[in-house]
Amino acid sequence: MSGVQVIRVGADEGEQRLDRWLKRRFPQLNQIAVEKLCRTGQIRVDAGRVKPATRIAAGQEVRVPPLPAAAPVPAQPRAVVRESDAQMIQSAVLWRDEHVIALNKPAGLPSQGGSGQGDRHVDGLGAALMFGYKDRPKLVHRLDKDTSGVLLLARTDRVARRLSEAFRARTTRKIYWAAVAGVPSPKLGTIRFGLVKAPGHGRGGEGEKMICVHPSRVDQTEGAKRATTDYAVLDSLGSRVSWCALVPVTGRTHQLRAHMAELGHPIIGDGKYGGSGQENLGDGWGAQLGGEISRKLHLHARSIAFDHPVTGRRVTITAPLPDHMARTWKTLGWHENDVPADPFEGLDT
Repeated sequence: MSGVQVIRVGADEGEQRLDRWLKRRFPQLNQIAVEKLCRTGQIRVDAGRVKPATRIAAGQEVRVPPLPAAAPVPAQPRAVVRESDAQMIQSAVLWRDEHVIALNKPAGLPSQGGSGQGDRHVDGLGAALMFGYKDRPKLVHRLDKDTSGVLLLARTDRVARRLSEAFRARTTRKIYWAAVAGVPSPKLGTIRFGLVKAPGHGRGGEGEKMICVHPSRVDQTEGAKRATTDYAVLDSLGSRVSWCALVPVTGRTHQLRAHMAELGHPIIGDGKYGGSGQENLGDGWGAQLGGEISRKLHLHARSIAFDHPVTGRRVTITAPLPDHMARTWKTLGWHENDVPADPFEGLDT
């Protein structure tokens, strides 16, 4: 048994529930034990009685009664990142400070593990992004495997919570660039189709797909969620292909890909939503341009703007195009500097 302990909440430990903080500190405690200790007043914060769900703040003092010793836990070997992967993920860093890391995620690299992904994903390569910290950085949002562009990671738990709250509150602003089949009309608009998940056919659910639902039917469709995307046509090559800026007002799975296909203008290289099964053929163009144009997905998280979780200042990060999209832009005669950073600024879409 341990003696009575009085523990000061660390600077990176505030703004979380007391029960979660306790269970991280003392793995031998389960939820039932925490609730009993709080109910009987044996656990106190700043000498006052508390409930398990009480939010603690940095600098507060938590009184912990004598506890049974924790069973020894075998040390887990730290994940080893191959040198080539470490160099790759470190070269993808666009910007970092003591609190946040911004990556330009390569197309084809998953954000985190899943069915058949192995351990080669951004989350699994986090050991190469510690830069002197004791813990790996945490993902606070995701990008599809085949989507490139800006991806934020938090370097501490406190920053992760604040950034996650900012994404939920929609105070962050993400702008994507895409090459899409045909030319959407009007050239500035909003897509409001809901989305519902259709399961895949593989053993692990592989091939799942989001199905668009008319806004008037979302509330009557089981599992459907409302989704909103703003779009703007920035340039085009005749009626065959256009360069679009896309803003996901909501953050649903595959939202941009499903919405553009529903509009009749699938993203170039998107066989899942713009292939032979596409329902709205729009101008009749498919998701492949042919010739010298890459068959990879042409969707890129171009920029993200967010309020810094510690300093409060507004930060904007911009990611250059991946190689396959840069080649397409060159072939089509499009230039990155010819369009505004935010084509929606000052407009009510």
